[in-house]
Amino acid sequence: MRLERAPGIRPVNGEGMSEQRQGKWDRIARDGAFDAVVVGGGINGIGVYRDLALQGVRVLLVERNDFCSGCSSALSRMIHGGLRYLENGEFDLVRESLRERDALLVNAPHLVHPLPTVIPIGSLFSGLLNSAASFFGFSGQPSSRGAVPIKLGLTLYDWVTRKRRLLPKHRFRGAKATRDTWPGLTGAIRCSATYHDAWISHPERLGLELVREAEEVAPDCVALNYACLEPAGSGFVVRDQVSGRTEEISAKILVNATGAWLDDAIDELAGNSSHERLVSGTKGSHLILDNPALEKALGGHMVYFENSDGRVCIVFPFFGKVLAGSTDIRVKTAERVRCEPEEEAYILGSLRLVFPEIDFNADDVVYSYSGIRPLPKSDHDFTGRISRGHFTKRIEGPVPQICMIGGKWTTFRAFAEQATDEVLNELGRTRQVGTLSCPIGGGKDFPDAAVILERDLISNHGIGPARAAHLVSTYGTTATELLAFCQGRPDDVALSPQTEITVAEIAFLASRESVVTLADIVLRRTTLAIQGLMSEELLDKLAAVAGEELGWSDAERGLQRDRLIEDLSTYHGVSFEDRRNQDTSRSRICV
Repeated sequence: MRLERAPGIRPVNGEGMSEQRQGKWDRIARDGAFDAVVVGGGINGIGVYRDLALQGVRVLLVERNDFCSGCSSALSRMIHGGLRYLENGEFDLVRESLRERDALLVNAPHLVHPLPTVIPIGSLFSGLLNSAASFFGFSGQPSSRGAVPIKLGLTLYDWVTRKRRLLPKHRFRGAKATRDTWPGLTGAIRCSATYHDAWISHPERLGLELVREAEEVAPDCVALNYACLEPAGSGFVVRDQVSGRTEEISAKILVNATGAWLDDAIDELAGNSSHERLVSGTKGSHLILDNPALEKALGGHMVYFENSDGRVCIVFPFFGKVLAGSTDIRVKTAERVRCEPEEEAYILGSLRLVFPEIDFNADDVVYSYSGIRPLPKSDHDFTGRISRGHFTKRIEGPVPQICMIGGKWTTFRAFAEQATDEVLNELGRTRQVGTLSCPIGGGKDFPDAAVILERDLISNHGIGPARAAHLVSTYGTTATELLAFCQGRPDDVALSPQTEITVAEIAFLASRESVVTLADIVLRRTTLAIQGLMSEELLDKLAAVAGEELGWSDAERGLQRDRLIEDLSTYHGVSFEDRRNQDTSRSRICV
């Protein structure tokens, strides 16, 4: 695709290309004939790539930036059934989402965890007609949700999962019991409801684990980040954005999984600029706050609440801090976005509605992020009424495209299955294996409790409890491979006192996990940035270790560092200004 070069990337004539990346390009040079090409390495595209590989299809995945670097890294970190979709009448979507949520809890237990949730409720019957209004085409703001419609929705939640229950049933509390449990909550509530969904600690890592699984099962399959696909005669040319290298390839079918960029990609790949627009994106922004009082007030729960405009908002504990969101703003063009000051004010204002007695402000924000949800084109006035469902559309061309439209993170596997079955039909093949029960990455052979694996790592590798807990919660059972790599390296050298990530671990990531830029490590291979742990000293260490593994010159290391600082400042609200004489312990300003 003829799209702008990814931030931090420039042609370097192969210098700094890892052996892993070189090997992928060499496989394409030896044989450029693929059954299918997936364009877009977000979670939906990766899901299709993995599913097709498991079916014995030779498939190429092409992502213009890093894997899971767009909308797939900008989610609310929730894996959920979609309680509010019920008022849109999307019962099938809720049923599918709950099934997929439960599958992820089983298949990726190192990354996906139960999330107890409380809903503060201020009325009894309000919102009863929201579903009816949606059915009759009303597209405006829904009424505030009262106890009765919430009770109905949660009862349906419990009923759908009755045969495979993994999480507790919902319960209601009166006003006094609610305030006793969450004393920081607003007093303007009549009762509360609690139920369970799930959260994902590191969504980008789950995407990487899917890529790795596909390539281990089917070595002839190739997944490229920082590459683009360009039409060339009856076939295509794939271009490496790192080295400038090109290789000719052919494909029988394309899967367009480019999300918010889908319409632009159709034009590029099929030469068809007259097609009807299929995607209408909305922008969602989130904040990470370092406020111990707010984190304590949550009591280990997510609070799922309504803002004054009817938009559902969330706030929950996240790595010792607090994640809050989100906005839902229509966008006209697909581009990289950031949380703007007015969005930050909106999210903070929403929190004050539910925690009016807690002191927090913009100085507590240590990180922000934003992405464009690739929703189906819609004329709804209230963006919350736009469906989060998914479907495909076939586009004719020299090579037909199966376009993936809509979807949400929780349902990526089901969406991938749908698209894969269409590709198999095009190729005249049948499905060989299902994916609903397939463990993902470090979820394979995961014990009944994480502490069991932690004890094994401590006993077999001589590491401390905190290090073991970090490895299990990040890599699951594949932590043993990382520790094997770290033998003979300074694995006892932590990057900083605030993290259990070691120098040797960064070397492992740089050499084994398709790393091209320093941003790949900071933003997607680790949670260093989103936890608000960045500093100039840490960046220097990371650049040195990654540069050693990837063969970066001193000049390249400095350039990678400078570009990451610019990226963090521009798109994540993290500044590295000199504030040595000020208290920055809970500020987004790093020194």
